[in-house]
Amino acid sequence: MSEDLFKKVEQKLRLSGSKAGFDLVLERFRQEKKYPLIFQARLMKKRHELGIGLIQVDSSLNLSEKVQATYNQTQIQAAREVGHLFLEDGEVEQAWPYFRAIGETEPVAVAIDKLEPREEMTAIIEIALYEGVNPRKGFELLLKSYGTCRAITGIQQYPDQKGRADSIRLLVRTLHGELSENLRQTIGKKEGQVPDSENIKALIESRDWLFGEYSYYVDSSHLLSVIQLSLDLEDLTTLKLALQLAEYGIRLSPEFQYKGDPPFDSYQDYIFYFQALIGQDVEKAIAHFYRKLPQEKIGEMEVDRNPAQVLVGLLVRIRCYSEAIDVSLEHLSEMDAGQLTCPTVLQLCQLGQDYERLKILSKDQGDLLGFVAGVLQQ
Repeated sequence: MSEDLFKKVEQKLRLSGSKAGFDLVLERFRQEKKYPLIFQARLMKKRHELGIGLIQVDSSLNLSEKVQATYNQTQIQAAREVGHLFLEDGEVEQAWPYFRAIGETEPVAVAIDKLEPREEMTAIIEIALYEGVNPRKGFELLLKSYGTCRAITGIQQYPDQKGRADSIRLLVRTLHGELSENLRQTIGKKEGQVPDSENIKALIESRDWLFGEYSYYVDSSHLLSVIQLSLDLEDLTTLKLALQLAEYGIRLSPEFQYKGDPPFDSYQDYIFYFQALIGQDVEKAIAHFYRKLPQEKIGEMEVDRNPAQVLVGLLVRIRCYSEAIDVSLEHLSEMDAGQLTCPTVLQLCQLGQDYERLKILSKDQGDLLGFVAGVLQQ
């Protein structure tokens, strides 16, 4: 800064007072876009008004409760001011620490929502997705900027449920669109005309020539991962797209058919699961998963309880609570509640409003509160 500026500031402070001097300093910082210095200047001005040391030497100011509250309010206002200045310049990464400090995410979420993918988006994605400011947009930017592989890894590592379903829906739509377009272009080259349909089942029906020993139209590991992520979705539109992905998967050669965890040993298992969720051949689908239930353990081999948990979860999704209770009692009664990935048997009774059974099972388990819940609700 020039010597002239220091003289001008000192003159303003001496002749016009502290307010005019600080106003001059703040205006200069705005012009030079030195926004962090605006934050510091706002706090220094408040310390001057409160009659405390202008250069803070430690974190504790030893102020009275009332004065501390006033100073805290200035900090909040200054952080908000600086945060907005950074946002006006499109500097989301610089704005975020100020808004995070005062617990205000909305301005940053709105700013991120307007962004389009650019060359380096790592910091923005970190704020939006992993810090939960705008998970939906963060995942969209991750998918568009770094592709399906990084997006799948991102959603698998993302622990928060906020925005997760939106992200998975976007992933399903993107992979479905990519697969549909690749199939359409391949068919167009072979048959001389690109089909109008984007329905994958319709595209592959009666076209066995599409599926040679080494033929595939999207990355097979991406296909399996997206289908697995889709299992918890609720909306019918996306579930139908996921079903089409599985119907494509079952046509692939064994070279590209990867197994999941039991009971999902092939794409046919995913097909049955999605069909049950969308109300298609429900009884057939449920019977399929009943057949997947393991027999009792042989010798020292431990029984895999995951097929039973999947079946219970599916029965809950289609509101067959009584059947879910029966499966839970037969196959999951030895499991600790903390190990379950599906509702406990008492929760199943509550969901199904089977309060008589809730009473009986609570009594059997020595669960007095569960018994009370059954009596009161009955």
